[in-house]
Order: sequence, then C-alpha cells, then structure tokens
Amino acid sequence: MKNLIIMLCAITVLSCKKEPQLLKVSGPMFGTSYSVQYYDTEGTSYTKSFDSLFVVINKSLSNYQSDSDISKLNRNEVVTVDNHFITVLKAAKQIYRETEGVFDPTIGRLVNGWNFGSEKNKTALDSIKVDSLMRFVGLNRVGLVGHTIKKPTASFIDFNAIAKGYGVDVIADFLETKNVKNYLVDIGGELRAKGIHLNKQKGWTVGIENPNFDESQSYNKTLVLKDKAMATSGTYRKFKIDENGNKYAHIINTKTGYPTKTNILSVSVIADNCMMADGYATAFQAMGVKKVDYFMSKHPELQAYLIFENDKNTLETKAFNGFKTN
Repeated sequence: MKNLIIMLCAITVLSCKKEPQLLKVSGPMFGTSYSVQYYDTEGTSYTKSFDSLFVVINKSLSNYQSDSDISKLNRNEVVTVDNHFITVLKAAKQIYRETEGVFDPTIGRLVNGWNFGSEKNKTALDSIKVDSLMRFVGLNRVGLVGHTIKKPTASFIDFNAIAKGYGVDVIADFLETKNVKNYLVDIGGELRAKGIHLNKQKGWTVGIENPNFDESQSYNKTLVLKDKAMATSGTYRKFKIDENGNKYAHIINTKTGYPTKTNILSVSVIADNCMMADGYATAFQAMGVKKVDYFMSKHPELQAYLIFENDKNTLETKAFNGFKTN
C-alpha cells in the first residue's frame, strides 16, 4: 500500500509538470528592431524588463541621446560612468590593441564629418580638416580612473560599432539570471543563442543576409547557432562612390581619416559574446581579406565568414576557423 501511494504521488508530480512554451517579444531599439525568443515554463513575459534595460543602456552609451553619459563626456562634462560603459570601454580597448588600432571608437568626429554618424556635417571635409581631426584619434589616450573617464577635450568617443552587440549580451545575461536555458536574442541582426529550439530539437537557425545594394533582404546562407553569438557588418547599404566608381565603406580608416575603400561587402563573426563579435566584425571590414586571414590564424577562438568582390567583380566567399553555412 505504501509503495502504491508513492507511485501515485510520482505520477501526479509528473503529470503536473509544465512544458516550456516558446515566447516571442519584439519592438524598436537602437534605431532598428529587436526580437527575443525564449522558452519558459511559466509563460513569463519580460517585455518591461527588456525595455528598462534598453533605457539604461541608451542612457549610458547612445550618441543619439543628448543626455546620455557618452554625449556628456563628448561635451567634456563631468560624468560618473556606470558599469555598462566600463565594460564596453574595456572590450573596445582589447579589440583596439589586438587589431593595432584598426578598431578605434575615438574616430567619432571623422564618422560624423563624413555624415555616417549621429551628428550631421554640412561642410564638406578637405584634407586639412581631416588632418586636424585625426590629431585627436587614439583610444590609448582615453583612460579610466574608478568610474571617471580621462580623455583629451577634443576627443569624441563613439561606441556604435560595439554597443548593439553589447545590448544583445545584456538581454541574454538577464535571461540567464531567470534560469532561461533556451533563447535567441536578435538586435538588428546581431545575435546570441543558447540551448536549442525545443520545437525543432536543434540549435537556432539563423541567416546571413545577401549583400543586396537595392536595400532588399534575402538569405541564401543559413547556419545553426548554439551557445554562441554572431554579429555581421556590411557595407552594401551605407557607402559613398567617388568619380571613378570606387565604393567607400561607412567604416572610417583609423589611420587616414577617410572612408575605407574595400572589396569586402559583408563580415560575419562568431564569438562567445556578441559585443566582441560586433567589434571584430567592424574591424575586419576595414582590414581587407588578407589581413583578416592572418588575424584569424592567430585567433582560433573566433570564426568568420566574408562575402567580397574578387578581381573579376564577382562575389566570392571565404570561411575561417570552421565557420559552417548551409
């Protein structure tokens, strides 16, 4: 009789166990849109929590928000920065060192000068103006003392090339504090995945956008992302064309101050977190295929996939460190 009671109790517990359900949340963010898919047994909505986190991140890192910490710093106001700012600054400094300055958030005044940034410039840049602005470029001149930033008064910091990826990580880390074991976070194509899509019983299927110059969206390549992050940087939407028909990317060459002339149309990078993937993807866009090849041979912890125009003006792809597409 005792064994029967125990068995009935076990059956009752098993029958009452809730199955995880797939929840989807989406909305506008960072000048683009976000989408979060996650499995939760209680059907808990974290929409308000996501919105609150986005407000905090923008307040710290957005150049498009005049009262943000980074905007105040760029106006040389006294600011006590938060941990979000410190985390992004430290990551930016790491990528800055590893890429030998190819990735440099202090290029912000040139980004704005070429009308690729948060501030619009009505006066065309000439070589004299570019040279004058280049005097203030160099992340090595930006220091951190406690929660205070030390920088030259003329320096302008722009974290847009890494902040979106960081936003993905913040949302992902929040979900993990809620013991969510299966999720996909997407902010404007920057992604971080954990676990699997339980309905399909496999990792999360994501796509690599084709480099369409007509602004249409299509995907020929897909991959399964699991317990990793992926960021993509593309030049096929924001670029300038000179009188000879050469395309120049919206990514500014940190050595010259001019838009980068590149044959790379798209770079996708897989890393452990999206902030680092985002920063490396931006840097690789400016490096060129040969330098990326050399860099990746020294960084087996990263994977990358390039779409570029070859010498015959046809599209070519190259994968590094086992980056696999379908």
